[in-house]
Amino acid sequence: MYVGSTEGDTMAKNEVLLEVTEKHLNTGLRGVPVGTCRTSFVTPSEGVHYCGYPITELASFEPEDIIYLLFNKELPTAEQSVAIRQDLASRAAIPGDLESVLKALPKFGHPMDWLSVGIHTLGMLETTNDWKEDALNLIARMPRLMGLIFRIREGREENIPADDTSLSMVERFVRTLDLHDSDDEKMKQIISTYLVLHMDHGGGNLSTFTGKAIASSKATVYSSMAGAMNALSGPLHGRANQSCLEFVLKVGTSDPVEVEAFVRAELKANRPIFGFGHAVLRSEDPRATVQFKLGSEICPDDENFKIVTTLREVAPRVLAENPKISNPNANVDIASGALLHHAGLTDPTYYTTFFGWARVAGIGAQIVDERSIFRNGKGTPIYRPKYIAEAQTLRHIE
Repeated sequence: MYVGSTEGDTMAKNEVLLEVTEKHLNTGLRGVPVGTCRTSFVTPSEGVHYCGYPITELASFEPEDIIYLLFNKELPTAEQSVAIRQDLASRAAIPGDLESVLKALPKFGHPMDWLSVGIHTLGMLETTNDWKEDALNLIARMPRLMGLIFRIREGREENIPADDTSLSMVERFVRTLDLHDSDDEKMKQIISTYLVLHMDHGGGNLSTFTGKAIASSKATVYSSMAGAMNALSGPLHGRANQSCLEFVLKVGTSDPVEVEAFVRAELKANRPIFGFGHAVLRSEDPRATVQFKLGSEICPDDENFKIVTTLREVAPRVLAENPKISNPNANVDIASGALLHHAGLTDPTYYTTFFGWARVAGIGAQIVDERSIFRNGKGTPIYRPKYIAEAQTLRHIE
């Protein structure tokens, strides 16, 4: 059997043919084409591209401009940049009592579970059943939801500042968070860069696939996105950035000799070296390069940033000694935790929620494409992959 696919409108229209054989079964669909993606793709040398633009060319843009790009497949003009900000601001107000729902949740629950419940709640408060309207409404309301999750989960439920929808998305989050003893300007810069770097990553990652698969049943954007966040919460997917900062804190020193000894000891104990390697890339993840540059500008003397800088030099050299490792280089997770920690966000259990916040835009844009653009507006059919019964099962049937 052959499956035909293309890499999407932003790449060359080369057909990808794959003979699906028994060896592809029970492998998590790795490498098996199942659809097309108009928002992004990944190449081994330049990493993720949004609508044809390498991520390094987009890293200094504001999140609102990248949201426009993902939904419209072109960067905004100056007038369109103003318009997307005004449009998102007009959608930002929460249409109901979200706070009461969050206050009823167990405080010991993981922040990603809170995020999933929060997204479901927003959908119950208001769903238009228009794919693009609901996707943009959710994007616009994410900063307030994120800030409330922090405040309420941490027991800081009193005197929460009102949401000022005239501010940028990142500014609205920082205002709601109202974190004392933090450098708000650095926090805005770090979070803005983080969001841009994480908004999309092709169509084949687990959370994006999950969100689109749920939406294919014509479940709402909110139900689909909550499912995507549940997929992202796993330690093999988005929660890797939490594990990476925990790993950095465990290293505890930026001395190159001691860092190398630590890395070798972890490998000897068959424990993972977090923040290195990538399924597609064959060089350092450009998103990591961007974050290293940002850290060198705003927090070069931060101890955790010094540790990840040393790891950047030491770990690839040690990992490259294993011929089975095709890419020992730094990935997007290695520096993000150190930067968020420097900004005052010191609890790594929250880090995947930022990943989720960013990915709501990319997954939202892909859901809109699959539900209202593809197949001349009919949308893709419901996902129904075929599973083959094992011989032992068939014998029982006989």
